[in-house]
This record gives sequence, structure tokens and C-alpha cells, in this order.
Amino acid sequence: MTNEIKFANDIFLTMKEKGGKRMKTATCLCGKVSIEVMDVHSEVGACHCSMCRKWGSGPLLTVEAGTAKNIRIHSEDLVSRYKSSEWAERGFCSNCGSNLFYHLLPTDAYSIPIDLFDDLPDATLTTEVYYDQKPEYYDFANETKKLTEAEIMQMVQEKYFHETNE
Repeated sequence: MTNEIKFANDIFLTMKEKGGKRMKTATCLCGKVSIEVMDVHSEVGACHCSMCRKWGSGPLLTVEAGTAKNIRIHSEDLVSRYKSSEWAERGFCSNCGSNLFYHLLPTDAYSIPIDLFDDLPDATLTTEVYYDQKPEYYDFANETKKLTEAEIMQMVQEKYFHETNE
């Protein structure tokens, strides 16, 4: 076991022992894959892009889970990964098909579908991305920050690829 893995294990054990207030576990439909998340954010984001809608048959509603150091995936052998773009991969349970995560590769950041968690009482929908791709047949009642595809792509280029469209 490497020092980094041992350190991550020690953090998880300490959080569990102290009853870390934000430590939560996400599970797939069949329950064979679980993801322990050290610090789940309460802000929910909705993605309306065509890939997310095709992946989950509707908008993808996720919470940020941090990097791989902040999560522990159990039954990793049942997790299938699909590289859906130059900068991201999506994970799903190979047994039941549940969508497990969206993984942003340049930053190693994971977003996990909110409904994989049994209890996130303070979760609030705050942001909608690819809003210009949202179909007309649904709307959320919440007041949210809405970002278009162009705004998202500009942010991705500037932050992760250090390019601008000037």
C-alpha cells in the first residue's frame, strides 16, 4: 500500500470515527457498487447537454464530490468507464446500469448523481449548465444560475486548456 493510499484510508477512517458530518455513501440501484464521499457539497447542478440527457434520459443532477482522494469506490471491478469527451469520462455500474459519476479528467474532479445518496437534506439546485440545450418540455421552479454551452466551453478552455477565443 502506497503512502498516498494509506493516507487516504486514514482520513476516511478518521472521518467515520468522528462521524464526519458530510461523509455520505452513494449506491447504485442493485447496491453492488457504493461510493463513499468524504465531503459532499450541498449545491446541486443540472446539466442539460445532449450527452447527459441521453446518458440518463433527462437532465443530469449532480453534487460535487471532489477528487479521487475524497472518494472511495467499492466494487471497482463492477464500474465501467466511458470516455465521453476529450476532458471527461462517465462511470456506470456494469450490473444494473446505474450512472455513478461524471469524472472531469484535467482536475480529477468527480460529480455524483444526487439521487444515489439516500439522504442529503440541505441539497439545493443552484446551477443549470448547457441551458441553451434544455428542451422546452421541462423547467425547474428554482431560481438558478444559468450558463449556456458557449459560456461553459469558454470556461473549460480558459481553466483547463489555457486558451481563449480572442
